Parts: sequence; C-alpha cells; structure tokens
Amino acid sequence: MIDPNPNPKLPDDERWAREVLSKLAFAAVTEQRRTRRWGIFFKLLFFAYLVLLLVLAWPDSLDTTASGGKRHTALVRVDGLIASSTEASAKNVIEALRKAFEDEKTVGVIVQINSPGGSPVQAGEVYDEIQRLRQKHPKIPVHAVASDVCASGGYYIAAAAQNIYANKASIVGSIGVRMDSFGFTDAIAKLGIERRAYTAGNNKDFLDPFKPVNPTEVQHLQGMLDAIHQQFIAAVRQGRGGRLQDNPEVFSGLMWTGEQSVELGLVDALGDTRFVAEEVIGEKTMVDYTKRTRWVERLLDGAEASLGAALLKVLEFDGTARWR
Repeated sequence: MIDPNPNPKLPDDERWAREVLSKLAFAAVTEQRRTRRWGIFFKLLFFAYLVLLLVLAWPDSLDTTASGGKRHTALVRVDGLIASSTEASAKNVIEALRKAFEDEKTVGVIVQINSPGGSPVQAGEVYDEIQRLRQKHPKIPVHAVASDVCASGGYYIAAAAQNIYANKASIVGSIGVRMDSFGFTDAIAKLGIERRAYTAGNNKDFLDPFKPVNPTEVQHLQGMLDAIHQQFIAAVRQGRGGRLQDNPEVFSGLMWTGEQSVELGLVDALGDTRFVAEEVIGEKTMVDYTKRTRWVERLLDGAEASLGAALLKVLEFDGTARWR
C-alpha cells in the first residue's frame, strides 16, 4: 500500500506549503522566460523597422560621385521615360548636370541616353540647361551617347550636346509629336449608355472620347502638335547645324539605326561611353553624377500625384483643356 505522505517526517500542512512555493517559483521562472522571449522579439522587430526606414530613405545606389580629387569624365544617365515623376525628370537630370559641371576636376561630360522620349516640356528644359552650361563652361565638352534607344524626347536632349555617338544597332530619331486617344461613341450606343457631361465653358469637354469627333477641335489640336513639332525641329537644327542631311524624312517621326543615323547626320560617329571617355575626352576615369530618387520620395510623389488626379476630377474649373 502506497503511503499518501512520501515524507512522513513533515506534517501535511508544511508539505503542502512547500509544494505551493515550488509551483510559484516554477511559474515565476516560466514567466521570466516568456518575458525575455517577448523582449527579444520586440527588439528584433524594432531593429527591422529601423532597417526598413534606412532602406526607404537611402538612395538606390551608393553615392559614386566622390572622385577622390582626381581628374575625371562626368557621367549623367537619362534612363527611361522623361517625365516629371520619373528619375529622368528635368529636375533630376539638371541637378546632376550642374554638379558635374561645377566639379573643378571634371574635364568632360557624357550624357548617356536610353529613353524612348516623354514630355516635350521636360526634355526642352534639359536641352536649354545643357546649352546654358556649355556657354558658362566653354572648356568642358559635353557629348551625348545613345544606348539602346535615343528617340523623341531622348534625342531632343542629345541634340544639345556638342557631338552624339551611338552603337550601330541603337534606335535613334523619332523627331515628331503624338497624342493618343480613343472614341467610344458606338460602344456606349450599343450598350445603351447615356453620356451626361456638364461643363462651364464651350470647350471644356475638348476631345471628349464619349462624343463624336469635332473637326474644329481636331484642327485646333493639330495646330498645337504642329507648333510643338516645329519647336523640336528648331532645337535639332540649332544643335546639329550643317551636319544634318537635307532629307525631309529626318523630321517625319521615323527612327533609324545608329549606323543609318550617322549617314543622316543625326549621329556623329559610332562609339560607346567608354570610347568617348577615353578617345574623345581623353580621361578614362569616370564618375557617375546621376541623381537616384530615394524610395521614400517615390512613395510621396506617387501619393501626391494620385491625390492631385482625384482633385482634378472634382475641381476642373480652370478653363483649360485636359488631355486624357
């Protein structure tokens, strides 16, 4: 028969007290371990939060503009769509160009372009700034190098440089202006949809895709496109001068390979960035001044653009025609 009291020397009440104390001590140790684990978890979570903030605030690439006091060729990249909300915006490119020209160790500047074009306003601002910097720093040559694509607004920028170089397979040109739209009048008629638009101003619904084509509006739009096209042509003629071949197709919006572009006078010679730095400028050491947009700035710009678009939908009362 099992003795209910394993320690017969201790009375029942004392043995019970010891068991309670033992359980309380074990519970306290367990609670301390649990608290320690949660403390470690929250410390790790806070550390991860700090790392995330650092990643969002840090540029996409480390700053490579430190030249160590050596003479160098400055590199400014124009990559992707040229627009106010992209890395190839006039603001970013101009800021990089100014830093490159103002560095006393810069012996030449290369604008490397890989862009299908974009905003004529943004491209025009960069063109004007390159022209201004060339006049302010006449001893610093600036050359454009076409990468995969140097078309439309991309070529607009390139035309401001002293010389343009390209790969034989680069796509160059597209000197023209376009605007895209759609017409849904037949579609909404088939679907039984009634279009209701209320405006103040006779032309506030200019080029509305849900109404029939208005020849007067089309004529007005074509006049705008032609005017911008002439601005583009004038900039190219100013930049390229007598090097352009007398060929009406040059300004027709067509594109050519880099090899064909040399024959047309759109490009001076075949060559890449390294070739221009070493053989044309004479300084193979290159420093990249391209401005990289921080991730946090992109997020804020995107939120601002979305909010602005929403407000414009509600508050369109300024009398200007908006292109959709």
